[in-house]
Amino acid sequence: MHDVNPARLSLDLFCRGLRVDDSCRLDEHARGIQRTRAGLGSGLELCIPGRRKVHWVNVPVVEEFAQRSPWQLVLRDEPEGAVYRLLHADRDAAVPVWLPPTPKWYTQKTSRGVEMAQVGVLQGTYLGVYVGGICAFWSGKGHDACQFCTTGVNVGVEEELTKSIEDVVETALAAKEESGITFVHLNAGYAGLDTVASLEPFVRALKERVGVLVGVQATPALDLSLYDRLRTLGVDHLSFCYEFHDVDYLETYCPGKQRAVGQDTYLRALEHCAKLFGRGSCSGEIIAGVEPIASTLRAIDWIASVGAFPTVCVFRPLAGAGMEHLPPPDPADMEVVYREVWNACRRHLVPVGMAPNIEVSLVLTPDDAADLVEDAGVADRLWRAALAMGRLVTRPRFAHRMKAAPRPSLPAREEDLRKAKLETL
Repeated sequence: MHDVNPARLSLDLFCRGLRVDDSCRLDEHARGIQRTRAGLGSGLELCIPGRRKVHWVNVPVVEEFAQRSPWQLVLRDEPEGAVYRLLHADRDAAVPVWLPPTPKWYTQKTSRGVEMAQVGVLQGTYLGVYVGGICAFWSGKGHDACQFCTTGVNVGVEEELTKSIEDVVETALAAKEESGITFVHLNAGYAGLDTVASLEPFVRALKERVGVLVGVQATPALDLSLYDRLRTLGVDHLSFCYEFHDVDYLETYCPGKQRAVGQDTYLRALEHCAKLFGRGSCSGEIIAGVEPIASTLRAIDWIASVGAFPTVCVFRPLAGAGMEHLPPPDPADMEVVYREVWNACRRHLVPVGMAPNIEVSLVLTPDDAADLVEDAGVADRLWRAALAMGRLVTRPRFAHRMKAAPRPSLPAREEDLRKAKLETL
């Protein structure tokens, strides 16, 4: 089956998961399953070849619903080597896929003696790093924790609890040298008013000593001037995970976020940063498959309307999460959602797929979603041509931004000055 649509297959795998046949030798051929950060990447990384591009997918394999999947991964030893295929129980399908191997740097240790895979992991082709302590929403009995998330279970167990700046720099350098990463994504749990500020030294070190694009994902700051500081340090991307557009769903499944931060704070910060950093530099992140599809479509249009791109996660009922009892969504509904992701970016002229060598396995990106929209007319073809030209034009700018270079000094924050004054009294 050579004409499979890789975007449609990715959605089917996100929603249905995958059974792994006994013939597979994952310990030999695949990246180990990494249950880190919020847990969304707790599946098997695989790549689906397509006519336009290769799609990277982190497929659920350990969750209960995946054990009932019609899809099965099998291995056949052939003259050209080990060949993996996806078989479907009810279709005449044998889709060839390949599994990215575990990089050697995963087992290397930092100068502090921490295994690098405990500091950061590849999720597609970029390096994801969780910095800071356990999200404050998990404090006490975890009643404020987001119900889809397992950060409070993973951090300090599956990954190092406290990562030093040196840990992150050394890991990023190793990932850049061996895996060719161009992007490091930093995210943090809620730590009050200092959440965004706490990421500044990590950003500076990555920009000055590694030379990569850097993204920051954190609960939004009330003081919007903190984003000017991140811009000065060279942050390339900001993402705001407000999860649900329907406030009732946000209150139900993300009680801490709504109580301590509030959806309006997310929307205000996203709109501000989309203007500050430029169109296509920020994203609004939501979950699809829980709230009504109409709410998700409204979210996608609003995010794109302010100049950001929608990052839509297919709901995954993770083992150990508060929402693990909910069913995964229907792939047909997700196709409607992701078609709108592509169309909304085109409608609002949000450039996507510009940065080099960033393939995301946790979601279908807007650039991936383009493969769901076929023969969409002249406007769509013109938009694709404009994006292709944009990638050529912006190549020197991204190359410049990926050069390690000193960053300007930042003035002391008013909060730091206030604390210093109190300490001297």
